[in-house]
Amino acid sequence: MTTNQTTNQTTHQRTATRESTTRDQLLDAAEQLLLEEGYAAVTSRRVGARAGLAPQLVHYYFRTMDDLFLQVFRRRADVGLELLREVLRSRPTLRQLWDLREAGINTTMRFNLEFMALANHRKAIRSAIVEYYRQYRQLQLDAFTAALADLGVTPERCPPLVAQLVMVGVTQLVAIDEEFGLGAGYDTVLAYLNDQIGDLTRGHAQAQAQAQAQQPPGP
Repeated sequence: MTTNQTTNQTTHQRTATRESTTRDQLLDAAEQLLLEEGYAAVTSRRVGARAGLAPQLVHYYFRTMDDLFLQVFRRRADVGLELLREVLRSRPTLRQLWDLREAGINTTMRFNLEFMALANHRKAIRSAIVEYYRQYRQLQLDAFTAALADLGVTPERCPPLVAQLVMVGVTQLVAIDEEFGLGAGYDTVLAYLNDQIGDLTRGHAQAQAQAQAQQPPGP
């Protein structure tokens, strides 16, 4: 490789890094505005000002505001899917799946609500949200199926889809109501579900202990 080729490659790498940094700054600014003030506040002028950059750069890096919104959503969606896959590799218990509900629930719910509202007006964003949730829900369902099987709970006794919808649905309802200041009284509901999971776990442990105790001693 000649000196000129090396110089050109270095310059290209620096330019690519700088453009990536600028793009991330704009995405960060758009997400902050979305969470703090709602999607209507996400304009090229406001995003540029929040990022400390010229508003014209918004349209340089993103063809339209819809493109910006899509990239904001997909960036967080990709991270969320990867985090969920990472958790599921360890085959989490039902208790661990339930405890996951508290991970970033406030900002996540606010983020989701804003994009659901936005999706009512933008078909491309609606399609992206639907595709994301299909993947996320399937991963969740697979995890609930495995967790219930590990506890010896048959699909006839409790279909995995029912467990998923109850636990995820309650979590989302509580988060939405708390967002509007209507979360009073849900401690009883959460405590009940906690107790049910505890009963299942203890019952399975006792059944295993009894089965082992009944096994004939080895030679």
